[in-house]
Amino acid sequence: MFNKIKWYFFLVVLFNQNALAQLPDFTEMVKTNGVAVVNISTTQKAPPEAENAPEEPQLPEGMPPEMEEFFKRFLNEQGGGYVPRDTTSLGSGFIISPDGYILTNHHVVKDADEIVVKFSDRRELLAKVIGSDARTDVALIKVEAKDLPAVTIGEPNKLQVGEWVLAIGSPFGFEQSVTAGIVSAKGRSLPGGNYVPFIQTDVAINPGNSGGPLFNMEGKVVGINSQIYSRTGGFMGLSFAIPMDVVMNVVDQIKATGKAAHGWLGVQIQDVTRELAESFGMKKPQGALVSKVLPGSPAEKAALQIGDIITEFNGQPIESSGDLPPMVGITPINNKATLKIIRQGEVKTIDFKVGLLPDEVDKLADAKATPKLPHNRLGISVIDLTSEQRKSLEVPKNGVIVQDVGKGPAKDAGIQRGDVILRIQNNVISDTDDFEKTVKKLPAGKSVAMLVQRQGSPVFLAIKVDK
Repeated sequence: MFNKIKWYFFLVVLFNQNALAQLPDFTEMVKTNGVAVVNISTTQKAPPEAENAPEEPQLPEGMPPEMEEFFKRFLNEQGGGYVPRDTTSLGSGFIISPDGYILTNHHVVKDADEIVVKFSDRRELLAKVIGSDARTDVALIKVEAKDLPAVTIGEPNKLQVGEWVLAIGSPFGFEQSVTAGIVSAKGRSLPGGNYVPFIQTDVAINPGNSGGPLFNMEGKVVGINSQIYSRTGGFMGLSFAIPMDVVMNVVDQIKATGKAAHGWLGVQIQDVTRELAESFGMKKPQGALVSKVLPGSPAEKAALQIGDIITEFNGQPIESSGDLPPMVGITPINNKATLKIIRQGEVKTIDFKVGLLPDEVDKLADAKATPKLPHNRLGISVIDLTSEQRKSLEVPKNGVIVQDVGKGPAKDAGIQRGDVILRIQNNVISDTDDFEKTVKKLPAGKSVAMLVQRQGSPVFLAIKVDK
């Protein structure tokens, strides 16, 4: 009996030792690379009129944000108004060359009047912004110094999901904090980050970690820690890093020209759902569905159309709509590129020249590509069909194409962008003027039949105008 117990404990100890042997040891990596990670503090100066303004009220620490906002508003209304003083923020960064070039996030140094870099040896130096790119959230800053310890840049394309990674940064101002985890996913697309195929990890990242490095097990930097997904403001197991191939592309451009330029196709796209894939006769949902073509864009010049499904870019497959923007964004301006698309069930190849992403592309899309929705009773915007559209959509005459759908009867009836309206009740719709006149005469509170052509097939929809 005693021998059995002894053997049992021997096996338990052996198992635990084997398990520990399989866990990674980050100590040497931290010793080697920690010296190249810096703390970045920024100051944004208050306006001159704030110098003689009352001090901002000091409220108890830990007060919920909504209560803090309530008390500040209350004090302001009671005559205790204040103008904010200088504001400060904290972030992280890392040295990429011995002569003082440092990488961090754009949002860490945005609008900063003063940037102070604190090194692991406690030195503090002022830094200047060499260039910053809001679209990729990358900033290159520089301090006047020599022989600084620098990191080694790795290859994020070689990362594998499940691989161990490590972060060093200053969460909440706690300098040289080390956290580790695994790669959860690659090529993630996030709102506001259309030009970055993010690396998703479960490494603990918190405010202050932004701009810090993400290391692989070789001790090479594969990404810049940039964002977290959180409902509380703190870490919840979802962290996102900008891949270093994207980062270094931006750095090279900033060093050469002072700013970064991004390739542009000029379309608005969406994912292909299972239902849409079925309607397009596709075996599985994939690709980027074109929902809008911006005027004057490379896409318009290449005759790309609403309803086209982009399945490949320069031979690379497009599985979801989020795959396309980063591919186009890193393509040099004026380079020729090739799209493989599905149009009306037919596979086509389209060549185009990559354009320069305008600084105001979002405003361009809103102001030019989409006219403001008219105040018609259906809540939709329509335009006349071009000869090319008539040919591709197989609409030889009459009809108007739906460009935008807002709230209203049309949306409730299932009208979609790209539908061709052929008839309303018994009235044939010849052009946009005809459409507007017919809509004005529709009876209120009564369902009328609308004939639309969608993906080459006519379908009747019932639509009811309330007023």
